[in-house]
Amino acid sequence: MDLIAALQTSLAQLVGPSAIFYALLAIGLNLHFGYTGLLNFGQIGFALLGGYGVGIMSVKYDLPLWAGAIIGVVAAGVLALVLGLPTLRLRADYLAIVTIAASEILRLIFRSTSTDSVTGSTNGLFGYADGFYSLSPFDNGKQYSFIGIKFQGSDLWSMVIGWILVALLCLFVFLLVRSPWGRVLKAVREDEDAARSVGKNAYFYKMQALVLGGCIGGLAGVFNALQTQSINPDFYSTAQTFFAYGALILGGAATVFGPVLGAMLFWFLLSIPDVLLRQATSGDNPILDLSQQQVGAIRYVLLGVAIALMMVFRPQGILGNKREVQLDAK
Repeated sequence: MDLIAALQTSLAQLVGPSAIFYALLAIGLNLHFGYTGLLNFGQIGFALLGGYGVGIMSVKYDLPLWAGAIIGVVAAGVLALVLGLPTLRLRADYLAIVTIAASEILRLIFRSTSTDSVTGSTNGLFGYADGFYSLSPFDNGKQYSFIGIKFQGSDLWSMVIGWILVALLCLFVFLLVRSPWGRVLKAVREDEDAARSVGKNAYFYKMQALVLGGCIGGLAGVFNALQTQSINPDFYSTAQTFFAYGALILGGAATVFGPVLGAMLFWFLLSIPDVLLRQATSGDNPILDLSQQQVGAIRYVLLGVAIALMMVFRPQGILGNKREVQLDAK
């Protein structure tokens, strides 16, 4: 097996567009779960609205990409507001149920043939990102190599924009959680009744956090729509939210850089066994007798085992504080 090639491929995933997308999703989840104690199981639904905001506004209404991005992010914020109004006064499991249901309902609506004229149904939308890539300083059709790690010019441009966006959001979260507003969020997470007793409106703060994290999820959808240059409703499945939770668990909840580190490690750890197993099952004398479908399943099994071991031996994640994960979700 070619270990160098496997490492190069995995390093590309470590900093690639997929890691950026899930880092953005996880940053939003971190505001919900890590800092506020909200159980949001439908983060991908906010990303769906962000992505389709770009696609629909550009393809169907011929609006510029930036206008579609704003509309998509605002739509994600409105969805968070609508979902939070009836649930945030109740137990945490109600928000979890409502968010996961809403994300799946949205996916089914957007893939329905009845919405084909607007959403493209199961075919999705494409051919709208030319304006984004026309700004690229790289040759979009050329392949660039850095110490053997190869990227397409189009991917490099989306990575530059994506990592700048991640850095800005990390700075934003850093400033937020160290402000009086952020300290109230932590107080609400730790003891909602105690926060109320000193005059803080816990419901109001939880709603703000839910809307803000939802908007960040919508921003993740905007990035993914521009990077992939296409939108398909079947991509926005519930599993994507749990991948983002996996990244958050790996990196550490209630930390500024935990979601980013976790997303990078998530795709690195997913890529390493995938490349090695595919090498072991290919060629004239394969080492393992596995189908490509089995290889795809085994890599998730191995990643799941790694996350389970992390939860046993370091439940706070790589950068996390153990005290943070001992708090009840509100």
